[in-house]
Amino acid sequence: MKKEILINATSDETRIAITEDGRIAELFLETPETERNVGDVYLGKTGKVIPGIRAAFIDLGFPQDAFLHFSDISDSLDEYSSIIGDDSDFDDEDDDEEEEEKPQQPQANGNRTNGNRHHNRNGNRAPAKEINLERGQDIVVQITKEPVGKKGFRVTSKVSIPGRYLVLMPFGSRIGISKKIFNSKEKRRLRTLVRSALPKGFGIIIRTVAMGNEDKLILDDLNNLINTWNEISAKLKTEKPPTLLYKDASTLNSVIRDLFREDVNKVIVDSKKLHREIVTYLEETSPEFLPRVQLYNGNQPLFDSYNVEKQIQETMRRKVWLKNGGYIIIEGTEAMTVVDVNSGKYAKSKDQEVNSLATNIEAAIEIVRQVRLRDIGGIIVIDFIDLYDDRNKKKLYEEVRKEFRKDRAKVTALPISDFGLCQITRQRIRQTIIHSVSDTCMMCKGSGRISSRAGFLTRLERILQRYKGGDNGFFITLKVNPYLKTYLEAGWLSKVRRMSLKYFIKIKLEDDESLAFDDIKIISKKQNGKDVTEEYDQ
Repeated sequence: MKKEILINATSDETRIAITEDGRIAELFLETPETERNVGDVYLGKTGKVIPGIRAAFIDLGFPQDAFLHFSDISDSLDEYSSIIGDDSDFDDEDDDEEEEEKPQQPQANGNRTNGNRHHNRNGNRAPAKEINLERGQDIVVQITKEPVGKKGFRVTSKVSIPGRYLVLMPFGSRIGISKKIFNSKEKRRLRTLVRSALPKGFGIIIRTVAMGNEDKLILDDLNNLINTWNEISAKLKTEKPPTLLYKDASTLNSVIRDLFREDVNKVIVDSKKLHREIVTYLEETSPEFLPRVQLYNGNQPLFDSYNVEKQIQETMRRKVWLKNGGYIIIEGTEAMTVVDVNSGKYAKSKDQEVNSLATNIEAAIEIVRQVRLRDIGGIIVIDFIDLYDDRNKKKLYEEVRKEFRKDRAKVTALPISDFGLCQITRQRIRQTIIHSVSDTCMMCKGSGRISSRAGFLTRLERILQRYKGGDNGFFITLKVNPYLKTYLEAGWLSKVRRMSLKYFIKIKLEDDESLAFDDIKIISKKQNGKDVTEEYDQ
């Protein structure tokens, strides 16, 4: 498989596309408004602690408090507390001896394979550990997920500092190694090398890219990580919460650091500035990768030249066509994402089961690609075309699992149900691409529907009736969307004038661009300009 990283930069935006055999598989966007926060380490202050949901809310200085689940609190809190001056004790479970950069895939029975966080070795659910987290307590946390919708950041106290070859785990004790390093001799070399230089009180994960690299490069990476943690520790002694202790790499730097590996054939960038940054970084960390970095000088825009721009535009569409004439519909909601598979024009065989299986297989490949590309997280339900043969259902399920092995996010997929549904959960770290490149419609506020004009007039009359029934005076200011204002004022005997005469209320009409098409605000003159909308718009 030919894998490339394409980097397009403008004055306001940096776009990074990862392509596989010419088809875009992942897309990263960075703008001043979408600055990357995952990986940042903060000294926060504990707000609400809610044992009922086994979670606490942490003040990091943002409008919304961050969410900390008790399962994300580690033993290292004892160490952090001693630095901060807090004597509270905290418990956590042991980490696995070997940690893998890419999560394990789900087993055939659909169970999660994310370690022994909640289960013991016998498969029984482990008892919940006692967490003595108190309101107002200082705590060191690291951001693991960007805010989504009305939800704030998700954080963990299991802090890790990533480098090119290693991931440092302060106050850990184990040396993990990527399971993608298969050579046992190389594993022993790397473990021995790191163990000999690792100070007491630190844990480490050896990343895949460390395989085959010189001792000096790996040890330099280790020293840099330890120096970084020492700087964080120094800040802990002087800073007051909430404060940023460590800023992780930008989106571009994190992609080069984490994803530029042996399987990447080229990195093509159209910015001289970014090209210099990448070259400078690789000269220090991975000089053998330098020949793969190219500065683009073509006449066409980079993404046009590699047919990426057209593919990005397709991510905004709910309907995606398949090569065989079928298509899929992707609908996102607050609760989940639903994908519907349709056969469309495909009817190659006279056997419906054969046609359905062929369409489903192609759809499964495209759906996984679209999920990765759009970065869809949470619950995903796929409504495949009905299959009646259990062997075909199993074949389709295995195809879904095979495609998801390409995904870096944690994924759990359940077997195809009797209703033809495949239920999937995918790790959510950031907003979907669609939310990153678009805003909620000002007219419908994302619902896709607005009230009819007749329905709005009926609603307005009910409001005026309620207002007239109280002791509110005869003067109101009515704020509506500019388009609706034009509609209400049209004609000599306009609709708003007729209502004013009918209910004997003087109505001053004002436009407000911040309001949706069917939104309304009622301002009472008698109550000194008070907004009384909620009182009368029931």
